[in-house]
Amino acid sequence: MLSVPEAFAQILRTVQPATPRSCSLFEATHGVLAEDAVSDVNIPPFDKALMDGFAVRSSDVPDGTGTLLIQEVIYAGSVPTRSLEAGQTSQIMTGAPLPEGADAVVQIEHCQINEAEQTVQIKTTPVAPGKNMLYRASVLEQGTTVVKAGTFLRAQEIGALAETGSPQISVRCRPSVAILATGDELVPPEQRPEAGQIRNSNEVMLHSQILQADARPVPLGIARDERSHLREKIQEGLKSDFLLLSGGVSAGELDLVPSELAAAGVKQVFHKVNLKPGKPLWFGILEQEGRAPCYIFGLPGNPVSSMVCFELFVRSALRQYLGFPDPMPQPLSARLTADFQSRGDRPTYQPARIDWSEGEATVTPLKSMGSADLHATVAANGIALFATGNQLYQSGLSIDTFLW
Repeated sequence: MLSVPEAFAQILRTVQPATPRSCSLFEATHGVLAEDAVSDVNIPPFDKALMDGFAVRSSDVPDGTGTLLIQEVIYAGSVPTRSLEAGQTSQIMTGAPLPEGADAVVQIEHCQINEAEQTVQIKTTPVAPGKNMLYRASVLEQGTTVVKAGTFLRAQEIGALAETGSPQISVRCRPSVAILATGDELVPPEQRPEAGQIRNSNEVMLHSQILQADARPVPLGIARDERSHLREKIQEGLKSDFLLLSGGVSAGELDLVPSELAAAGVKQVFHKVNLKPGKPLWFGILEQEGRAPCYIFGLPGNPVSSMVCFELFVRSALRQYLGFPDPMPQPLSARLTADFQSRGDRPTYQPARIDWSEGEATVTPLKSMGSADLHATVAANGIALFATGNQLYQSGLSIDTFLW
């Protein structure tokens, strides 16, 4: 059996980042940027008004009062035609460029216009340079990196790229992830189980986890414990970027998944990892001429095992595929809120509730009946790691946790 760190290392060595493709910003949401994006402009590109009002020389109204001669009206999208001399001002709209000589804006609510004399009386608080305005390039200088490679593209990154001259970008797009649950005992969630049957909870659970990992799930339904049916379903799943099989990877007589994957040309990278739950985890790769590889995970059939293996290993593989610089799960140190007795010959990843109290992370391990007890995870928002062996972890001790 591999240790958890060894399993991570083999996954990251095997899974290669997807080939980037060029796309428009309208297509790029939830992709991962493949190359640094650099601004081709200063932001803002000129000294910019943040309020409707009057552009002034702060030295003309240092105490916030004065009467100034209006030179012109400057609208957003236009360019000032006159610079300001002492005692002069220009009316200005939000987003418009300040005229030369101006270094502040007094908002319109503090101004009284005399149209007959073309003057404005200002009465406000003291005016300092920079009031109600942004200086040219104060947000971002031309040539600065706007978004770094490896960044997951949300709405705000898309907007920033549009503003800074990157309408077409190179991204790694969300992978397709096929889901295949195996087992004669499974029935669809909408069907009432008969004797010896259980509902197929893993497929919809993994579907949700894949969406949360910003990948595209491809549900394939249930494969029966019969070679020809399993083989047909596996062939369908191998058309996706990833294939997740749930169940059929242990050592039972009807655990057919490893042999059928081998028959399909899939190369096994490892089988079995030293952790609890999730020991039977299987991982491999299918390499084909003229096509991108497909990465295959055989997940244990017990739902908590399947969930934990996805969060630790599959999510890391998806992040590696997308080109994230830190694909592996990052531990969070948290203080135990209660004693916990750990038992067993493998490291235990226990469903847990992670909260914050006075700026400190705390963790409460949740009572569980084992890897089949999916209900123990309902109150969980992460997992707590306990080392191999029988040990009492006392309340107040800090341990590693992982947020879901």
